[in-house]
Amino acid sequence: MHHRPAPSSARGLLYVALAGIAWGTGGPTGALLSQHSGLNSTAISFWRLLAGAIWLTAACRLLGRSRIIHHFAATPLRYLLSGLGLAICQLGYFAAIPRVGIAVATVVSLGVGPLFIALGARERITSALLLAILGLTLLVIGNGASGNPSTSGIALSLISGAGYALTTLLNRNQQDPTTSALLGFTTAALILLPLATTTTITPTPSSWPLIAYFGLVPTAFAYASFYVGLRAVRASTAAIVVLIEPLLAALIGVLAFDEHLTPLSLIGAVVLLAAVVLQTRRE
Repeated sequence: MHHRPAPSSARGLLYVALAGIAWGTGGPTGALLSQHSGLNSTAISFWRLLAGAIWLTAACRLLGRSRIIHHFAATPLRYLLSGLGLAICQLGYFAAIPRVGIAVATVVSLGVGPLFIALGARERITSALLLAILGLTLLVIGNGASGNPSTSGIALSLISGAGYALTTLLNRNQQDPTTSALLGFTTAALILLPLATTTTITPTPSSWPLIAYFGLVPTAFAYASFYVGLRAVRASTAAIVVLIEPLLAALIGVLAFDEHLTPLSLIGAVVLLAAVVLQTRRE
């Protein structure tokens, strides 16, 4: 395996920001698939990860990356746990939504992720991190969505955030982020497959373009870019910067789905953006 130099800090931040932008299109894409594909959330997650693995397989061939099996054999536990983290992140979040609602599930899962990452990486919990969590809370809760208090829903959201933190920590400093993402997606898809087959797993023909996009942009491109960025910036910084994801998702909701942001949500968006800028200036 050849050593690949890490990108500069500025380029690392750019890769992480691109990942956050790409992830921001995932929520609207998932919502459209829920409406038109005939699949439940688990099956959609399975197809997302499988499509991402297919795209990355093509990318590895174009880039001349070989010996993927040898890559896995070198540290199999890392990729098994990375795939498990991806699967848990997906399952925990979607299972939490009917119990606590989208707003609470989003705030808890996205909010605790950076905290878990900072603790796992033994990095300092900065004021920017706390400010980002505050902005995220105001942005999502201020939109008027709410859910009933549910201990199980909160627990599932925490588990989702832990899964996200796990796969992030395991993919720091990877020499080949593209292959690492491919192996993680493949493992996660295999984990989800038995659960996805308990209901309808065949999508409607018209939903295939959406699945292809879901696998390409918010999955293959986003995670590969994120893992590249993790080679140059601290994990906690990356976790804060990618919180531009809900900002973009909110903007798409306003422009494409005729949604409206409340004044509290707008304040939250400004606070969250300020936290991202503050953290990047410290990197």
